Amino acid sequence: MTNSEQERWSRVKGRLRSTVGEDVYTSWFARMDLEAVQDESVHLSVPTRFLKSWIQAHYAERVLSCWQAEMPEVHRIDLSVRTAMRCATPAKEAPVAVEARRAERGDAKPADTRAPVMTPVAASHDALGGSPLDPRLTFASFVVGRANTLAHAAARQVADGRRGDPVMFNPLYIHAGVGLGKTHLLQAVTWAGNAGGERKVLYLTAEKFMYGFVAALKSQTALAFKEALRGIDVLVIDDLQFLQGKSTQAEFCHTLNALIDAGRQVVIAADRPPSDLESLDDRVRSRLAGGLVVEMATLGEDLRLGILKSRVAAARAHHASFDVPEPVLDYLARSITHNGRDLEGAINRLLAHSKLNNQPVTLDMAEREVRDLVRPQEPKRIKIEDIQRVVARQYNVSRSDLLSSRRTANVVRPRQVAMYLAKTLTLRSLPEIGRRFGGRDHTTVLHAVRKIEALVGKDTTLNDEVEALKRQLQD
Repeated sequence: MTNSEQERWSRVKGRLRSTVGEDVYTSWFARMDLEAVQDESVHLSVPTRFLKSWIQAHYAERVLSCWQAEMPEVHRIDLSVRTAMRCATPAKEAPVAVEARRAERGDAKPADTRAPVMTPVAASHDALGGSPLDPRLTFASFVVGRANTLAHAAARQVADGRRGDPVMFNPLYIHAGVGLGKTHLLQAVTWAGNAGGERKVLYLTAEKFMYGFVAALKSQTALAFKEALRGIDVLVIDDLQFLQGKSTQAEFCHTLNALIDAGRQVVIAADRPPSDLESLDDRVRSRLAGGLVVEMATLGEDLRLGILKSRVAAARAHHASFDVPEPVLDYLARSITHNGRDLEGAINRLLAHSKLNNQPVTLDMAEREVRDLVRPQEPKRIKIEDIQRVVARQYNVSRSDLLSSRRTANVVRPRQVAMYLAKTLTLRSLPEIGRRFGGRDHTTVLHAVRKIEALVGKDTTLNDEVEALKRQLQD
């Protein structure tokens, strides 16, 4: 490329930047390169197919007009996808790949808590239009315990897969309460999956998916949006419970089906199992339930202690004198039971107090600094499926009997008891309970609840049975 062509390209980029604005330019054009100018055509390149399709769909005319302002004879813009980085050097290997190998050797360094410069993995992911990734959320910094062993193993298996490998379970659906590690696992899959450079792994929050789809509809580029998503090797969707809108859900369902049918991997996280996502279409719930559904349980004390030690080690990498005595760690692990974010917040408070006041961490100081994080134990969240299972076992019937239309006495009474428990032990509405009991009307549920309420007041045997069932479910 001649100096004059390079100068023209610099002026074109300046025009483009002033036309679309700095944010849009940085998102879509910062990595566009000039390859050649031939006759009436300008040949440009971008690093990913997603960028190519997005620019062609949204900005092709604008790029052409900026070139024509410099060279009126230009009538065509050819946009191509570059192959692997032309000046790649082994020394520039993504940190996440190095971190993963250290973990396999058993000498993993604590996660770096500083904001790093953009790595090749992060830059590639941003070019695909993904949601922001936190460089600390990798497999190397994920603490494994009994509550998350299966979810971690399944996520690791997805991340280690290669293009063309048979997909073992699809979709992988991980659900858990707030702060138990879902986002950490999903971002770890994205970091590790993209580090090899062979596959395109895209991490999107449900909100970002909705925003992208709505924006594509408004700009009449929905087809390009769909094609770009369906070209992804591994699609990772976080916080699915926030997916709203019939048209958006329909598009998500089509994308899900297209990727699964094409043998591409889908990984999804939400705060509840597919059957409890009441706002989602039945077809979507059914497809989600057809994969591997894994629950990440509440953190046990041993796992909480492991997380605390991991966070202290990470902090010590930048503050060598920072130390938290074992009695303090034991106190925090026993007392802060809500979620992993509270544990991390506790370590941050101790670090700040120790550094700013130049004082060592003591048990008295810890009790004072984290007292608002010590919350009363929340009651166990009881699920309708648990109620159905326990009641069916108690009365020697099957769960399918409870959901069926059978009206024999040995099925009707257990069904009514199960509906009564669902109403008294969960926050589900009568219509939702009816739907979960074979699609019954809410008036049927109301009748069952009133019937059992009346009977337990005068039938001591039934009252004892119901109380025993409640204890089983709440333990």
